[in-house]
Amino acid sequence: MTVPGLQTPLRGGERGRREERGSHASFPLIKLLASFQLHPDLSFVLDRLRRDAIYHSPGSSCSYFLTTKTPDGAALCVNQVVTPTNTLTTLSIEGMFKYFRKRFASHLTERSRRRARLVSKDGRCNIEFGNVEEQSRFVFLIDIWTTILDLRWRYKMTIFISAFLGSWFLFGLLWYVVAYIHKDLPEFSPSINHTPCVENINGLTSAFLFSLETQVTIGYGFRCVTEQCATAIFLLIFQSILGVIINSFMCGAILAKISRSKKRAKTITFSKNAVISKRGGKLCLLIRVANLRKSLLIGSHIYGKLLKTTITPEGETIILDQVNIEFVVDAGNENLFFISPLTIYHVIDRTSPFFRMSVETILQQDFELVVFLDGTVEATSATCQVRTSYIPEEVLWGYRFAPIVSKTKEGKYRVDFHNFSKTVEVETPHCAFCLYNEKDAKAKAKRGYDNPGFILSEVNETSDTKM
Repeated sequence: MTVPGLQTPLRGGERGRREERGSHASFPLIKLLASFQLHPDLSFVLDRLRRDAIYHSPGSSCSYFLTTKTPDGAALCVNQVVTPTNTLTTLSIEGMFKYFRKRFASHLTERSRRRARLVSKDGRCNIEFGNVEEQSRFVFLIDIWTTILDLRWRYKMTIFISAFLGSWFLFGLLWYVVAYIHKDLPEFSPSINHTPCVENINGLTSAFLFSLETQVTIGYGFRCVTEQCATAIFLLIFQSILGVIINSFMCGAILAKISRSKKRAKTITFSKNAVISKRGGKLCLLIRVANLRKSLLIGSHIYGKLLKTTITPEGETIILDQVNIEFVVDAGNENLFFISPLTIYHVIDRTSPFFRMSVETILQQDFELVVFLDGTVEATSATCQVRTSYIPEEVLWGYRFAPIVSKTKEGKYRVDFHNFSKTVEVETPHCAFCLYNEKDAKAKAKRGYDNPGFILSEVNETSDTKM
């Protein structure tokens, strides 16, 4: 397909010759592409721009043109205008709709596949329950305390406000009924010697105000109960008791939600990626974890679960099959001294599910590594659990974490969180199987074996020389 006004993409040699022709020679744009601020959904264009011919337009001092081919054979033209902010400002594309639709579809598919994880990076579980029986739903009302604590703040505050307003209005209606039955309202024209059940209740509004004053124990003194009606006295006692119960329950629920150790887990952070490299002569999977507060987690214990789909010998497919992953630090995996960031590691030995994986095949695997950290909050003595997960794309083979702890001249230890998730490429074996085979070969080479069946025999050699 030919697009008017476009030039043919240059080959490597021809592009190099044009770059040497003087002031109007082509100026490569590859070095500038790294500084362009592309939209995240257009980032795949950058990879294509790096691989194709990029040259300066001879007739312009600020525009760059690129021509390439789409998978359908259509010509693609990108007009790049360089601005002071190095922002991609103009995209003129011939046949872009079909091309971009395919790329966006594949891009969104990849993103949805990456989001298909049981545990998110911040520890939330991606699971829902369907076809739950009505009897099972009734159990949530029996355990009303836990149900209230698990509610979102907007629903909790709605219940909080509705409970108080509803009780005030309900008892306001009851006080109005008591005044109506006893004919204390002005519409009944009571006599001067008439003693009402509640003084100065003239309507529904005044009854509501008296209900509010009674339940929250304001006691302005203008409205009060007299000894004339036993019904009014009983209603006063009942509202006071019920008001205390509502106040205790709702305020206790809010206080319990605020003080939940779940919020303490927000100050425990894991590294964005897990890495695989050698540690102590062994191939290990390493993860970094840090406590952002100076208060410690007491009795910390860390462990992991590998979630994957397996098929049993009987042909049963088990989704989210769990395999234990042992994580340790140099001092073990329990009672961690969690005062500074720790690098925990899992030794990839013959019993590890990562033993059969290699640098090429790990991205083809379908698993999710969930890491848990349990501990007791020092300030409240409440237990908390922190969790995160890693999918194959987040496991970097052949990398290690950059140093993060240093010592200042004043003798203090400084933690640089700028390098918390930063990784450094290091030499790493291709796979764990190769590492152990290499170790076995070296060990056998160092050892010598005696062969008891070997007999040394001397042979006399004679040489016949003819003169």
